[in-house]
Amino acid sequence: MPASPSTARAINDRLALRLLQHEGPLTAGQLKQLTGLSRPTVADLVERLTASGLIEVAGETGEQRRGPNAKLYGIVADRAHLAALDVRTEGVAVLVCDLVGRVLAEASVPIGGDTGTGTAVEQAVALVERAVKEAGADRLHTLGIGAPGLIDPATGELRDSSGLPEWHRRLVAALQERLPHAHAHVENETNLAALAEQREGVAQDRDTFVLLWLGHGTGAAVVLDGALRRGASGGTGEIGFLPVPGTSGLPSATDCEGGFHSLAGSAAIAALAAEHGLRASAHADEPVAAALVRHALDAVRTGPPLLSTPSARFLDALADRLALGAASVVAVLDPGCVVLGGEVGQAGGEVLADRVAQRLRQMAPLPTEVRPSALGGGAVLRGALLTARESAQDELFGAPPERLP
Repeated sequence: MPASPSTARAINDRLALRLLQHEGPLTAGQLKQLTGLSRPTVADLVERLTASGLIEVAGETGEQRRGPNAKLYGIVADRAHLAALDVRTEGVAVLVCDLVGRVLAEASVPIGGDTGTGTAVEQAVALVERAVKEAGADRLHTLGIGAPGLIDPATGELRDSSGLPEWHRRLVAALQERLPHAHAHVENETNLAALAEQREGVAQDRDTFVLLWLGHGTGAAVVLDGALRRGASGGTGEIGFLPVPGTSGLPSATDCEGGFHSLAGSAAIAALAAEHGLRASAHADEPVAAALVRHALDAVRTGPPLLSTPSARFLDALADRLALGAASVVAVLDPGCVVLGGEVGQAGGEVLADRVAQRLRQMAPLPTEVRPSALGGGAVLRGALLTARESAQDELFGAPPERLP
């Protein structure tokens, strides 16, 4: 059955808007060429989108020709302002951008473990408000939030998870109260990191892969056939609870101590480095575990070849641990690719990824690439921003063509 005129217009409008979003300003002639639509249809949609305030004349082509140069049409960038928030156990980072993704403000604040719940929430909310003001935005349209813990797939709310500070759960409600016009979307931090790596990082050529998050804690995100898989309760990828050899016991329903987290969490990596006599001071923007891995990597690269140094032995021991978690995931999902994400994965680079890949080949018969993160800890913010932009575009531009009847 052919689409109705209104549906056809919606499809054409969305197609043109997506092209302008991805390609930047275009002339009507370029829109005609890229969409395959007729000249009158393109003229109609340009007039319609301009009248709706979604696009505007952004300039003219520089080509010299008889008569006036062709007008360039672009997205009205300040039609909506978006914010992305990365909520960590030890602090919060935020960035604010316009509708085309241009970052207008960035900020972060550490929040110590001894900070009271009310104070922590106020610090985080005030940070967002300051960033919005610095960006020159009157109000936020959409807020993307990345947080550790489980996200209820039915409600989209952050579930009460053991080991996480109480201010995490209260923050979302406080943000919605202080920013009532903003549409808030909460997602697990590891899932957002995987989304960012798939769109902008090392997994752009992969429809199926697993991201192994290596930061303060551990986690995994599963992307199968291009879709992020969350599980029945939102718990897909809670790899910190995975029972593995080499720990002092077994994890429980309320504590991941004894699981993979005990081998690959930040504190475990720091303890492993100490066993090998390694010390490193973290920079303000780099966790201690990542600094230790980077320090060891620098020593291996600059040291004598084929020499077993404490740094090399530390990286080998860490690769042994990471391969245990990766092998379990590979045996169940056969993803073909594992991305070592987070600050630790990025710090380890190809050297650590190659060591993990060697061990995987010995432990699992399924061919699996191991790639280091291109975005590191920043992947959470990028993923939150991508989610916020997609949500805002769906509301402002209308549903994508594949979602229309």
